[in-house]
Amino acid sequence: MKYTSFERVKTALAHKEPDRIPFDIGGTMVTGINVNALRNLQKHLGLSEDVSIRDKITQMADTGDEIIEKLKIDIKNVSPEHPSKQGIARDLGLQGHHYRLIDEFGMGWQMPVDGGLYYDLYHSPLKDAQTVKDIEDYPWPDPLDPARFANLKSKADHIVYNEKKAYVLGRMSAGMWEHAMWMTGYEKFFSDMIMNEKLIHAIMSKLLEIKMQYWKKALETVGENVLVVSTADDLGSQRGLLVSLQLYKKLIWPYHKRLFQFIKQKTKSKVYIFFHNDGAIWETLPLLIEAGVDIINPWQVNCAGMDDTRKFKKEYGKDLTIWGGSCDTQHVLPFGTPQEVRDETRRRIEDLAPGGSFIFAPIHVIQGGVPPENIMSWWETLQEYGAY
Repeated sequence: MKYTSFERVKTALAHKEPDRIPFDIGGTMVTGINVNALRNLQKHLGLSEDVSIRDKITQMADTGDEIIEKLKIDIKNVSPEHPSKQGIARDLGLQGHHYRLIDEFGMGWQMPVDGGLYYDLYHSPLKDAQTVKDIEDYPWPDPLDPARFANLKSKADHIVYNEKKAYVLGRMSAGMWEHAMWMTGYEKFFSDMIMNEKLIHAIMSKLLEIKMQYWKKALETVGENVLVVSTADDLGSQRGLLVSLQLYKKLIWPYHKRLFQFIKQKTKSKVYIFFHNDGAIWETLPLLIEAGVDIINPWQVNCAGMDDTRKFKKEYGKDLTIWGGSCDTQHVLPFGTPQEVRDETRRRIEDLAPGGSFIFAPIHVIQGGVPPENIMSWWETLQEYGAY
C-alpha cells in the first residue's frame, strides 16, 4: 500500500504501523521551529533564507512549503485568524530595553531587544482579583468573532483533499490552567487553590466556557475531515508536578475532562485529542486517559522519571500516542555533536516506533541556537530508521 501523509498519520494514531513514522515540524504551536533556527537551516540546505513569524510571542516560524517538501513533513497546521475586534490587545512596540505587547486576554508579554529569542510574561491582569464578580466583570475576548473562522474550512480542505496531508486544528489560546495562572500570577493562583477555591472555579469555568464556544464553532466550520485537535496545559516542572496529583484531580482535572468530552461529542468523525503537557508528568497519565486524551506531547525525556521511553511504550503504548519525544531538545539537540544527536534519536525511535502510536516531532519549538547540522542529523536518523 502506498500511503499518503494523511493515511500515514491516521494509521499511526490508530496504534498501527504505516509505511514509515509520520514526521511533524510546525503542525502545532508547540512542535515548530524558531525563526532564527529555520533561517539557518534553510541557508544550510541552500534554500531561500526568507522566513516569516507565525507566532510573535514564541517567535515560532511558519515552516513554509519549501521546507515541508524538502524534509517530507506529513502534517500542517490550521489555526484561527486574529479576531476582527482588537479589544484590549495592543502592540506596544519598543519600551525601554524590551519589545512589549498586550494580548487579547490582557496579559503583557515582553522580549529583550538584545539577545531576545521569545516573549516572556510580565503583566498578569487578574493579579488583584479576589471575588467571583471580579472574574465576571473582566473584559474577556469573544471566542465567536467571525474573523477567527473565516479561512478555516478552505485551508483544511486544501490540505486534506489537494495536498493529501493531515492537519492539526489549532486552539484560539493556550491551555485553561496555564492561562489562568498567567492571568493571576503563579503565586496567587497556587495560594488561591488552597485559600480561595471559589475564585479558582470562577476563572476555570470562564475559560472552559470560552474554549467550548470556540471549539463548537471551529469543529462545525471544518467539518468531518478533522483528525487531530490541539489542547494544552503544562502540568509538570522539571522534577515533578506543579501541584499534588490530588489537588490537580480536585480542582483542574474536571475542567480538562469536560472539555475533552465536549470536543469529542461535537465532532462529525473520530477525532484525536492532542494534549501538550510539559514536564515530569508520568503520574498524570491514567487521569488523562480517563479524561479522553489520545496524544501526549511532547514527552520531555530529560525531566525526572521521563527518560525510559521503552517503559512508557510497554505500559501506555496501546492507549496513547507520543507526539514528540524524538530527541532531548534541552541538551542533546542544541549542544550535542551530530553523532550524539543520531545516537539519542535512534534510541527514541527504537523505543517508541513499534506498533505505531508515534509521531516524530521536536520536543517543543526548536530554539534559535540549535545548529542546522544537528537538525539534519536528527532528520537523517529518521530517514534511516523510521521505515516499518
